[in-house]
Amino acid sequence: MGQGGGYGYPQPGATQAPPGPGPDYQQQRQPLSWSATIGPDREYFMAMMQRSGPEAAGLNLPAYSPEQQRPLTGNQMTIGRRRHSTGDTPDIDLSVPPEDPGVSHQHAVLVQQPDGSWAVVDQNSTNGTTVNGGEEPIQPFVPVPLQDGDRVHVGAWTTITIRRG
Repeated sequence: MGQGGGYGYPQPGATQAPPGPGPDYQQQRQPLSWSATIGPDREYFMAMMQRSGPEAAGLNLPAYSPEQQRPLTGNQMTIGRRRHSTGDTPDIDLSVPPEDPGVSHQHAVLVQQPDGSWAVVDQNSTNGTTVNGGEEPIQPFVPVPLQDGDRVHVGAWTTITIRRG
């Protein structure tokens, strides 16, 4: 045999660098990026119409409304409609055309969790907030943890899909 080395062994006197940090280390160091896709949802609208009283009779799903994309930033993102009297505008403003009349001015808040994920908190809105097509609104002021792909339903037709990455 020749002198040391070869076959994956280090040369005599050579040192090897310690292995780099594993994937868990990378995930801890880099904050997770989350986003929200906001738009009208026909299936949700039809379910709401079946559950609603006569006051909903005049509502129509918008013929066309492009989806909005919003990055989730900061510790919280407010959801609602702009209050014209004060100019207060939520982070996710659903007063832009086509305005969803079932959304309260201060409808809900997306709150970042310690692990970087998000939760939704209904702000005691008039029409409630549901998650993933649930029939019962979530309890006001109680955070509901969200997973990648979860759908938050507010108002008469608006669905906010939460995505990680």
